Amino acid sequence: MGRRCGARANATKADLIVISGDFIDGTVAKRRADVAPLAELRAKDGIFAVPGNHEYIFDYGAWIEHLQSLGMEMLLNRHHVIARGSERIVLAGVTDRAASSHGEAPPDLTLALKGRPDSAPVILLDHQPSGAGEAAKQGVLLQLSGHTHGGMILGLDRLVARGNAGFVSGRYRLGAMTLYVSNGTGLWPGFALRLGKGSEMTRFHLRAVS
Repeated sequence: MGRRCGARANATKADLIVISGDFIDGTVAKRRADVAPLAELRAKDGIFAVPGNHEYIFDYGAWIEHLQSLGMEMLLNRHHVIARGSERIVLAGVTDRAASSHGEAPPDLTLALKGRPDSAPVILLDHQPSGAGEAAKQGVLLQLSGHTHGGMILGLDRLVARGNAGFVSGRYRLGAMTLYVSNGTGLWPGFALRLGKGSEMTRFHLRAVS
């Protein structure tokens, strides 16, 4: 993430900044400078994130420690409660589906929601969108995901959708729940090309519904 992206994020004066994983491709030693601008992010209610599948490939433990040192609060099968007076919002996060194959804790939404205020709406960070149906069943109202890069190329997005339960880019409704799948803010070095599927930094306005 470049400094210009960080400056744009800070310029929105958002109450909360969230990142849905896939920060890097490479080790901490090789990519330290690339992620350094993350330390400049500022939001009143904090900076929260979950890991993507790529973090597991390149020494997961080292990356989690480093990202936390940059000010990220990593939601690893747990939640954080945001308060406004007497009102509460639950921000939950789960680990990635790649975790098990790397000897790490798999995603566990039940654990992530354990002990949450019963009446508070839940926002979920889950890198991969394919589990959105289960999240909707557990009462999540908004799920924020990534992973697909928006399909990267018009036409290829149809193939990407097949591997992600049909979810590839933008907004979807699952009963009472909204799923938003971000195209991501940059490029994946393994396929550094976008055609008709631009990168994005998405701003959400949450409003109470009576």
